[in-house]
Amino acid sequence: MIGDFRTEFVREPGVLKHHPALVLNADYRPLSYYPLSLWPWQEAVKAAWLDRVVIVAEYDEVVHSPSTTIRIPSVVVLKDYVKPQKRAAFTRFNLFLRDEFRCQYCGAKGDLTFDHVVPRSAGGVTSWQNVVAACSPCNLKKGSKSLSRAGMHLRQPPRQPSAEDLRNMGRKFPPNHLHESWMDFLYWDAELEA
Repeated sequence: MIGDFRTEFVREPGVLKHHPALVLNADYRPLSYYPLSLWPWQEAVKAAWLDRVVIVAEYDEVVHSPSTTIRIPSVVVLKDYVKPQKRAAFTRFNLFLRDEFRCQYCGAKGDLTFDHVVPRSAGGVTSWQNVVAACSPCNLKKGSKSLSRAGMHLRQPPRQPSAEDLRNMGRKFPPNHLHESWMDFLYWDAELEA
């Protein structure tokens, strides 16, 4: 597979490739780590103009209107606090994030699908506690058999993560591009080296 699965899995709008703005909640934490909460520069300028954000860092580049020149925002903070979700939505992306984008049988990365630990044919349900990320070869090997019949073992038992668990997991997967002005806001609560 060409490229990195976790970056290809997240949609990358073309406008984010040039001067994206890191969006922080009113408590100066990113709204999300993975995908990283970014806005196109146009949205950041619009939000600043409408007085919805405070600009805390800027790029050197400027944009012009007929009457105004504005430096492009690099980091913006929302003026109103957005309450984070407490419950994690059961989605394919969140399932892969919970399982760290690795097959839960062999540990392989990339080419992931999902597998029902207790097969649906045996009464297994589609839930956080019964679905895991699996590579295609492991998924085919297990098929509709139980783990013991297939001679397979899970790396970790499936569980329902909290939204906070997913946010923390997302911090392990930084995007390919991190602007230097973002660093103080991304990992400020990480333990400092002595």
